[in-house]
Amino acid sequence: MTVEEAGDDHTKDGTVDLQGNPVRRSIRGRWKACSFLVVYEAFERMAYYGISSNLVIYMTTKLHQGTVKSANNVTNWVGTVFLTPILGAYVADAHLGRYRTFVISSTIYFLGMLVLTLSVSIPGIKPPECSMANAEDCEQTSILQLAVFFGALYTLAIGTGGTKANISTIGADQFDETDPKEKIQKMSFFNWWMFSIFFGTLFANTVLVYVQDNVGWGWGYGIPTLGLAISIFVFLLGTPFYRHKLPTGSPFMKMTRVIVASFRKANAPMARSLTQFHELPSMEYERKGTFPIQPTKSLRFLDRASLKTGITDQWNLCTITEVEKTKQRLNMFPAMFATFVPSATVAQVSTLFVKQGTTLNARIAGNFSIPPASLTAFVTVSILVSIVLYDRVFVKVTRKFTGNPRGITLLQRMGVGMIFHILLMTVACFTERYRLKVAADHGLVHQKGVKLPLSIFVLLPQFMLMGIADAFLEVAKLEFFYDQAPECMKSLGASYSLTSLGIGNFLSSFLLSTVSKITKKRGKGWILNNLNESRLDYYYLFFALLNFVNFLFFLVAVKFYVYRAEVTRPVDVKEEEANVMGVEENE
Repeated sequence: MTVEEAGDDHTKDGTVDLQGNPVRRSIRGRWKACSFLVVYEAFERMAYYGISSNLVIYMTTKLHQGTVKSANNVTNWVGTVFLTPILGAYVADAHLGRYRTFVISSTIYFLGMLVLTLSVSIPGIKPPECSMANAEDCEQTSILQLAVFFGALYTLAIGTGGTKANISTIGADQFDETDPKEKIQKMSFFNWWMFSIFFGTLFANTVLVYVQDNVGWGWGYGIPTLGLAISIFVFLLGTPFYRHKLPTGSPFMKMTRVIVASFRKANAPMARSLTQFHELPSMEYERKGTFPIQPTKSLRFLDRASLKTGITDQWNLCTITEVEKTKQRLNMFPAMFATFVPSATVAQVSTLFVKQGTTLNARIAGNFSIPPASLTAFVTVSILVSIVLYDRVFVKVTRKFTGNPRGITLLQRMGVGMIFHILLMTVACFTERYRLKVAADHGLVHQKGVKLPLSIFVLLPQFMLMGIADAFLEVAKLEFFYDQAPECMKSLGASYSLTSLGIGNFLSSFLLSTVSKITKKRGKGWILNNLNESRLDYYYLFFALLNFVNFLFFLVAVKFYVYRAEVTRPVDVKEEEANVMGVEENE
């Protein structure tokens, strides 16, 4: 019998309204509330990718930067965008709550977008025009122009810190896992969340990129700025329908207390009886809408933090639940480390992959040419198709054999994505080798700014494979870090997924700079301003090997990982679905 059938319409997962009052599931939450969030994210993704997709082209053609410098500036900025959510998640989980943190951060985000639009539109602060083939002969961008442009970019990055970590978590909070129907809906939420937001990405990668290349950068940045304003307005419209989780204090401080307490009692004899470990009465947890966690066998040395020794201050004695929550966070670290290299691979799409496109024939019909950055739209299309097939076909087929409501486990899904990363970089290597052969055969190796007699669509396979890889790895990664995080640290857990992208982008910058310097010292550089003189095929092969080694590390991490008990307990999918059907019939 469900909660609604029993006559109690209130949620049982601790969600409240903005005033802290219990909420009714029939009025707030579920897909009704998520519809506002999905619309927001579609417009926000349009704004973000309207900037990032074509940023490397702006830096090379308007700021007159070389291949390595422009690519590293892009990845350093993107890395910052995906690292600031750690701060946003901390503020949300520990102090302001997700909703208030989001509203403040989205305002900062919009101001950054507005200044960025002005920096490419207003004479004096926008870079000087230049039509010369050699960028080194152009008038250099002034310090003021660079300061305004990069200041706007990094203001935007600070704003995204409080939005990216919290928007998907706010969406997941709209489903109560204590209700069978909502629990089933939540399992599909992240798939359809990713599906919906990529519509905004697709618009950015096609329409906005074309506007930037052919109409002007002022319009190209002004449209996504307007889109962001609309998205914030839509989010605020949904306020009466949202469920909220109360902030529960600093998760970093709680984890630190457990680690300090365990070291302080490192020499104390370990007890065998649960009565010798500290825990609060179950009523204390029920009052807060949470639940105690039973002790597990992983990271046993931390159990000493809850061992009773007569000293009861908070830096010497923690509860069993606090210890287990710390274990849950620490257990996720190896899996997060294993996502750094694939995230560095993702960074190649908006940098080197797009730069490759600038050397190829982009003409489709007549005088119409496809902007190189629009190739990233095929990543989006590939993701959309893959997610639908995964959710509607793959999951239904595999769950019959595994009994897992997700079809396969989240870590298995991530592993499949990593295999696709190895494959796509191998394909990219051979494609680049063919591109270089065409350049050599036509005597164009040393010609700058000349298009090769080769269609830009030769790059299509590597973009499509990236989309398939993301449909497995990125969706599973987002759900994994949210799902496996302790209840009081969901925003922080979701930020782990973004952190891996941030560190991956910084790793990409480091690898690109390091490989470029080493190969130049040893002879012919692999990454030069003239890609026809470069050896990107070697660099891509290096990435394929790096992904293979990383996959082996991932297999070791998976072998020792233990899922949260409430996530992996046996589920009879047919029985669960039958229960849901019964709920729907009674509504």
